[in-house]
Amino acid sequence: MSESSPGKKSISAIKGTKDILPREARAWQQAENIAKNVFELYGYREIRAPVFEATELFEKGTGQTSDIVIKEMYTFTDKGGRSVTLRPEYTPSVVRAIIEHRLYLQPGPLRFYYIGPMFRYDKPQKGRYRQFHQIDIEVFGESDPAIDAEIVEMADYLLQELRISDTETLVNSVGCRKCRPAYIKELRTAAQAVAASLCADCQRKVTTNPLRIFDCKIETCGELARRFPEITAYLCAECDDHFRNFRAYLDLYGIPYRIEPRLVRGIDYYTKTTFEITTVKLGAQNAVVGGGRYDDMMKDFGGPDICGIGFAAGMERLLSVARLEKKPESFVFIAHLGSEAKKVALGIARDLRRQAVECLLEFKERGLKAQLGRASKLQASWSLIIGEEEIKKGQFLLKNMKTGVQREVRLEDIPDLVRTESRQD
Repeated sequence: MSESSPGKKSISAIKGTKDILPREARAWQQAENIAKNVFELYGYREIRAPVFEATELFEKGTGQTSDIVIKEMYTFTDKGGRSVTLRPEYTPSVVRAIIEHRLYLQPGPLRFYYIGPMFRYDKPQKGRYRQFHQIDIEVFGESDPAIDAEIVEMADYLLQELRISDTETLVNSVGCRKCRPAYIKELRTAAQAVAASLCADCQRKVTTNPLRIFDCKIETCGELARRFPEITAYLCAECDDHFRNFRAYLDLYGIPYRIEPRLVRGIDYYTKTTFEITTVKLGAQNAVVGGGRYDDMMKDFGGPDICGIGFAAGMERLLSVARLEKKPESFVFIAHLGSEAKKVALGIARDLRRQAVECLLEFKERGLKAQLGRASKLQASWSLIIGEEEIKKGQFLLKNMKTGVQREVRLEDIPDLVRTESRQD
């Protein structure tokens, strides 16, 4: 029951969602800024798409037989009778935006990044939410395997900047529409032979898409899948050549990797390159970055025949293993004594903010001691004391809350003093 409203049931956040409170949001902002800075260095630019789309967009892009479409999408009929879905992933939205706005006719490279919430009806557990957040990047129109390697290198650099250690890069090729059918035929035959030992969900996948058996997290299914044929033995000459050159470029970058033949990823649109970067710090669900190539997707959506590749990283997972530098709060708390001082304080706060000095005023009637105590609790870096005497003299008391030292200062000197002492701290 809510203490403030006896007899009324309080409303809590919906299961599978999570409030990101101000102190935690600072870490999110820091990680997001690091990601944006890394991506901009590589020529990527931000794109923002709607949080919901026509349901058919995800059915077509993600795949009718994918777990996302079958079990995890938040789909509803709006008041206009249209079926709409909260986005479970970002790539179909970006492809739709490129086609709709004909971005492929513009001179700039088709390199995009985006950060935002996704929605999947999955079983909530530690670190996994029904509303979760992703950092994604996409490149379109680059077929050279060198871009595949550059993307892996960029992901590796991002993890370094986030100070995520103990990582391993896994790579594979899932072939293309020319060579994959022969492999799936052999894979289905192998899966049918052990179908009775597979879980009910994997038994369904034997018929719909046996590649998805590799995504199953049940240990017995994983053991059986390890005996299945490997897709790399079925690659056509073009896919084999692409995979070989991709690995050669990774060697050029000096990025160690391991070929994982069962890394197929759980979405229909992947072709050729797939990769994941994992860390031992996450336990069984250990991937922090996952991506690959999708050369047919744009064409399948009715756009031009332009290839694509990208990766996604879950913010919640990244933040659970990132070692971000904790930056102390740095702001001025303005203590004012009396109604005239309050008016002066308002003007001073405005002027300081215009000079990029963060400051805070509170308007409850408190004495000087109580206001300084409040500044200490808020971990203010400085307190600026404004009273009648200070107003008359045109000089104010600036107290360093860390050292306790206070001095008389003119208003115009405050920004430089604050910045100098911040650098020294």
